[in-house]
Amino acid sequence: MAKKGGFPGGGMPNNMNNLMKQAQKMQKQMQDMQEELDTKSFEAVVGGGVVKAEVNGKKELKKITIQKEAVDPDDVEMLEDLIVAAVNEAIRKADQQVNQQMSQLTGGMNLPGGLF
Repeated sequence: MAKKGGFPGGGMPNNMNNLMKQAQKMQKQMQDMQEELDTKSFEAVVGGGVVKAEVNGKKELKKITIQKEAVDPDDVEMLEDLIVAAVNEAIRKADQQVNQQMSQLTGGMNLPGGLF
């Protein structure tokens, strides 16, 4: 009578067990890395320092700082553009840090977003 499992002895071969252990270890490392990144702050300063945006690793906007000289009632559009630029640059910095750390962890493998 054949043994269950499809492999001799009915279980997984050792290399499959090792692969599963490595995958679980990498998943835990990715989770730890994401938790660490979520607590970090990333900031960008634009307009010669008149607008500063700060985001966390979750890409949530945490703070905007606007110097008084950036507030011109006759040119609100310029202030709006500076705010958008600062927020986008801060998010880009957060993305860059996440990608850099993920690349180090995965050895450069490109993993789909749902795997980390």
